[in-house]
Amino acid sequence: MELYGYPLKAKFNQPRPPPPKILPATNSMTTSYKNRIPYHPESFSMPWMPDSYYKAAALNPTLGPLSESFPGLPPTKIVPFISERPNGAFTRHTLDDWHRSNMTNYKESETTRHNAERLRADLTRTIKDVYQQAKRTQGESTKNLGERVNDIEYWKSELCIELDAMIRETNSLADMQKRLERALADTEGPFQVAHKCLLNREKRMGIDLVHDDVEKQLITEIKVIRSCRERLQQCLDTVNSQLMCNKEARQELEKDLADKQMGHHIDSKCYQLKNHSRGIHFFRGVERVDATVSVPETWARFTDNNIFHSQSARAASAKLRASTESLLMGTADEMWRQFSKVNDAFTSRITETANAKSKIQTHLAKTRQEIFQIETKIQVIQKTIRDKEVQLKVAQTRLDERTRRPNVELCRDAAQIRLVQEVNEINETLRNLHQCLRASEDMLQMLVRSKGVLEHDLVVKNNSLFIDQERCMGMRKSYPSTVQILGYV
Repeated sequence: MELYGYPLKAKFNQPRPPPPKILPATNSMTTSYKNRIPYHPESFSMPWMPDSYYKAAALNPTLGPLSESFPGLPPTKIVPFISERPNGAFTRHTLDDWHRSNMTNYKESETTRHNAERLRADLTRTIKDVYQQAKRTQGESTKNLGERVNDIEYWKSELCIELDAMIRETNSLADMQKRLERALADTEGPFQVAHKCLLNREKRMGIDLVHDDVEKQLITEIKVIRSCRERLQQCLDTVNSQLMCNKEARQELEKDLADKQMGHHIDSKCYQLKNHSRGIHFFRGVERVDATVSVPETWARFTDNNIFHSQSARAASAKLRASTESLLMGTADEMWRQFSKVNDAFTSRITETANAKSKIQTHLAKTRQEIFQIETKIQVIQKTIRDKEVQLKVAQTRLDERTRRPNVELCRDAAQIRLVQEVNEINETLRNLHQCLRASEDMLQMLVRSKGVLEHDLVVKNNSLFIDQERCMGMRKSYPSTVQILGYV
């Protein structure tokens, strides 16, 4: 039987080394074998042997360093290998001791190997049991995870079906809500039109304030529209409440579905994890953490309740949509009949007001033309005054500079006399121009006042005409059609 670490080449092919001069003690060799190191071919050409053996064989110890080399023995038991006496040598052990030591080592080696073999067999069985137990436990966990994934997929499909149905019903109810809002907004226009027509006709001035059939029909129209608006508003409030219930049920479904999707993703990931998968780590103490908030029964009942609540909301929503449709049809017809009765009363009154307005506009145009001409003349006079003031500045500057002539040079010559005359003439001219400017401005003010009177008369006629033709009839021409009131567009 070949020993581990002892090659055949070293045993049969290599020459035996020469015996050393002095061998180490038995206990020293045993210690060296226990601490043996691998063979280094660069250090020795011999087969693998304990390194301490060669080191011990190469020594020539004396009595002094021998005690230092064997610290385990007391100094009294250390016997030198070579006597100091010439030709005197002795041995520490007998041949029987040597054989007994070898037999003891052999038996100890066999016992150790036998124990090692038995230990290996026990370890093999233990490892196999551990592997089978781990495989069985992991298989059960994987199976449970797969069943959990299937359960989540089932409830996910149920939630998706109900969520799609709720989304369709919510969209239909939202369309009906928009139709109601548009219909209510479209009735706001006619109501405001009729109300504004009454208020605007109260703003007529003078003889134009006449209580006619137009006002009577407008008052009736306001009552009809107010009644329709109240019914539409009540229906819209009911639709809004039902829409909020639908949205709440939808949010619960979406939240539950999102949780299901996240749980399905996590459980699918856990189901697919293997021993060789990436991303697996140690999480010490995680098995002692219990973050669960439900059991399978409460988990399934929670989703079932969400689905039942959504189905109930959908049924109520469908019933509400049918009643809203009939209400829209009735209110549209009622308001349209009254609208047609009001428009015919404005025609004759608009014609009379238009004729008076035309005459006032003719006089106002002539007055404005005259104002424009007077303003042009005023601008010419103002420019002339500015030019004369510049000439006056030149003449006065000349006179001021001539006052600085020295002594006898202060002569009252012709230039001095003419400069004085020029200043007086310019001042007289400026006074006349200012009088003309004031007269022109006074005339302009009279024309402006006359224009104001005409404009006031025109405003009175425009006000009556604007109320009847522009505001009342203009707003009533934009009255929504029956299709708009029903909310189809």
